[in-house]
Parts: sequence; structure tokens; C-alpha cells
Amino acid sequence: MKLFNTDFILSDRRHGWIDYDRGISIILVTYRHCYESMEKSGLNMHEYPWLEYINVFFFGFRMPLFFIASGMFISGSMKKIGLQPYVLNRIKSILYPLLVWGIIQISLQLIFSDYTNSKGEVDFHSYIYLITYPRATGQFWYLNALFFVGVIYAVLKSVFKFTVKYQIAIGVIFYFSCSYLIIHDINVGAISDILKYYLFFAIGDAISDFMLSHKTANLFTSRKFIIPLLILFIIIQYIFTQININNGSNYFVENKIPIFFLLVALVGCALSIAVSFSLKKHEALKFIRVIGYNSVHIYCLQIIVMSISRLVFIKIFGISNVPLLAFSILFMGLFVPMVVYNVCLRMNLWWLFTLKKPEAEMSAILGDSSLK
Repeated sequence: MKLFNTDFILSDRRHGWIDYDRGISIILVTYRHCYESMEKSGLNMHEYPWLEYINVFFFGFRMPLFFIASGMFISGSMKKIGLQPYVLNRIKSILYPLLVWGIIQISLQLIFSDYTNSKGEVDFHSYIYLITYPRATGQFWYLNALFFVGVIYAVLKSVFKFTVKYQIAIGVIFYFSCSYLIIHDINVGAISDILKYYLFFAIGDAISDFMLSHKTANLFTSRKFIIPLLILFIIIQYIFTQININNGSNYFVENKIPIFFLLVALVGCALSIAVSFSLKKHEALKFIRVIGYNSVHIYCLQIIVMSISRLVFIKIFGISNVPLLAFSILFMGLFVPMVVYNVCLRMNLWWLFTLKKPEAEMSAILGDSSLK
């Protein structure tokens, strides 16, 4: 028996570079949540400005990358299974874990409010906010937006026969409508993130045929492509970081300069994809691919795990070194959720993460005979 289903994850049946891509994104997301949790707990993060700089520098493209990656598969899924099964699958694999782990996290935050950073930030309305205003519940806004963006896109594509060009146009309108609402302090709850990220999902669909072609790897792993892209990335991210730091907000560019943020996001996504293709080509750092495959599981559990880890490291082990704490909490936020997920598969508790039984994964971990 294997604790991690690495054989299944690393098999040629999957687009490996996408798992690498998601792995890069979820590592950066987890680092940000780790940094924020440490800052809220009262640790003096300002003594280590490089930790903050890393947090801001890699902030702009992480979430758009998830939506682009998800959008790449919608056309193939719709052709293969149709609208109703597609929506049902998203309910089982995205909306369901959002509700399960959102309810678990909020409940733990209410029960242990005296020991966490959430005192005064969550109440019984937070359960409703998981659907209506997920930003108020923490990280679960992403799963909320990913679910509704995919469903809306699928309905427009299947029922109203909107082509990719129309979807891109709608995405552009949505994106700048969101910017208008934010600039004018108009709070529309969950709708805001749906409007903001619809465009990136549409971009994923638009480039899917090209990106899922085997020939594309040759372009993205070419030095003639990667080196100029890396230089452009560094320049743009430096400007992005300086603007945000000077204005005292990670969200300044995103909320106030939407055109520049779009450039930041797309260049960052392009470099991340190029790095992912290169890692897949050389079969390097395979743990990133494993992390990427488990990105949703990590996303659901990371706040709970990192909160507990922070308390244990500080209160029990007496660790006070901020960089060491950051690395340790980050590691736990990535590693423990994967362990929990795989243990749940072995204990037949897969329903904590999805309504669709992961037969192939359980077979890879337990062996075929365990499923008979």
C-alpha cells in the first residue's frame, strides 16, 4: 500500500505540465496565506522585508492561472459529456468540498476563536457567506468563483451557442465592470469575483487546442521564448510590486489599475506555463506535480492546518524565528492536507472531498483487490 498515489499522478494519462502549473500556483497561494496568518498573529514580519516582498512579487498571476487552466478543459468536457453532466461534476468536485470544508473551517474558527486570528471576523452569518460573499470567509471565494464561472460559461456555450470570441468579449465587459464596481466601492459580494475571473476562464478555452497540443511544449521550452519572457516578467513584476508596496496594499494595482493588472497576470501565467512545460520535459521536481494534483485538497485544508501548526510551533515548541516559522508552517500547509486526503481515501472517507468516488485513485493506493 502507498500513502501517496504518485504512480497515478505521474502517469502519462494526465497532462503533466498542468499539474506542475497548478503546483506552482498553490505553493504561492499557500505562502501568501501563511504570511498573512503570521502577520495577523502579531509576529513582527516587518523585520524581514524580503518575506513581504516575495508575498507581493508573486501575487498578481496566481489565481488567474487557476482559471485559465480550468478553462482549457471545458470544450473537451462539453463535447464528451454535455452540459448537465458537466454542471453535475462541478457540483460534486468544486461546490461540494467548498461547502463541506467551509462549514468545517468556520465551525472550528467559532469554537476556537480565542486561539485563532478569526475572532470577530466570523459569526453564524459566515455559513451563508460561503455562497453570497465568500471573500468574508477567507480562501473559499476561489472555489465559489470557479464553480459559478464554469457553470455560467457552460450554459452560454451550450444553450445560447456563444462562440469563444463572444465569451472573450463578455469576459472583457465583466472584467472592467468589476473594476468599476471596486473603484466606486460598490460591494456585490460573490458576483465581483465571477466578473473578474470570467475573462481568464474564457482565455483558457480560447487557447485550449494550442496548449493541449504536444507540439506546444517545443515552443514553451525554447530558450528563445523563455529568456525574453523571463526578462519581461521580472520588469513587470518589479513595477507591480513597487506600486503596491508604495501604496500600502497588495490589491492596489488589481483594483485601481485593471489594464496593468491584466498584463501582469497574463505575463506571469505565460512564464509559469513555460516553467511547467520545462519541468515536465525534464521530469524534474516531481513533488511540485504531486502538489499540483492535490491543489484543491490543499486549498480546502491549508488554513486549518497552518493555524494549528502555528500554535504548535510557537506555543509548544517555542519557535520564535520568523523565517523558520514561515518555512515550517508553509511546509505543513502543503504536506498535511495531502496526507489527510490520502488517509481519507484509505479509510473510505473520500466523501469528505467529493461526491464522485475516485475509483482510479483508490485503486492506485489500495490495490485493485481492495475495491472488489
